Amino acid sequence: MQAVLYVAHGTRVAAGIEEARAFVERVKKRIRLPIQEMCFLELAEPTIEQGVANCVAQGATSIAIVPILLLTANHAKEDIPDAIEPLKARFPHVRFSYGKPFGIDRRLILQLFQRIQESHEKLTEDSEVLLIGRGSSDPAVLRDFTEIATRLKLFFGVRNVNIAFLYGNGPKFEDYVANLQQNRAKKIFIVPYLLFQGLLRKHIEKTIAEAEVEQQLVICESLGYGNKVLDVLVERTNEAVVNATNINNEVIIHGFTSRKQSIYRATGEAIK
Repeated sequence: MQAVLYVAHGTRVAAGIEEARAFVERVKKRIRLPIQEMCFLELAEPTIEQGVANCVAQGATSIAIVPILLLTANHAKEDIPDAIEPLKARFPHVRFSYGKPFGIDRRLILQLFQRIQESHEKLTEDSEVLLIGRGSSDPAVLRDFTEIATRLKLFFGVRNVNIAFLYGNGPKFEDYVANLQQNRAKKIFIVPYLLFQGLLRKHIEKTIAEAEVEQQLVICESLGYGNKVLDVLVERTNEAVVNATNINNEVIIHGFTSRKQSIYRATGEAIK
């Protein structure tokens, strides 16, 4: 029996956990499968191991792992598959497949622009936008985030869209703030590219509050769990289920499917 296991990042902030759970409950209503469970990569329970066990207890023989992650980085490429690998020995009758993170998607860019509009501040020619990402050591994140900023600029005619990260590779948020005195923009819309802000938003607000600048700084709501974000996860889940069906058919025909083949289909990247 086919199951879906949604894997969220996790946080120590209780409100963040509840928001993620509520979001997944909305997704479940649009997925026609009887077995749908949720777990967290870190900092919260159920863990991935507990999530898999919950699926198996309900009769799952095939589990599609769906990451609730914005971009493809080490969490999707390594951490989640590494957590699943030892469970294959514990549940040898279960086949695992991997779905894709949200990635670059027009609907997410529309959601970003909606966050700017919700600020009720006018986006003028002398305004610019700063997208703030969580950050990663994976260079693919910098590449994809730059593409998202470029598309936001082109789709909506924004004069300038910059990016910054709270940690990891790429331009740093603190450096951007430190250099604001040299920035000629009169108004800057700051949009956290995060599903849940929590402590990270507090850090952003504190850094902005301590900055001595002349510009008007507008801190918008995060990308969050809006309807357009919901649509993307529903699509990624359906893709993962189809991928699982294809893999299961290969198992029947050929007798085996490797872990690398599963990840290849999930990420679209060449196997090295």
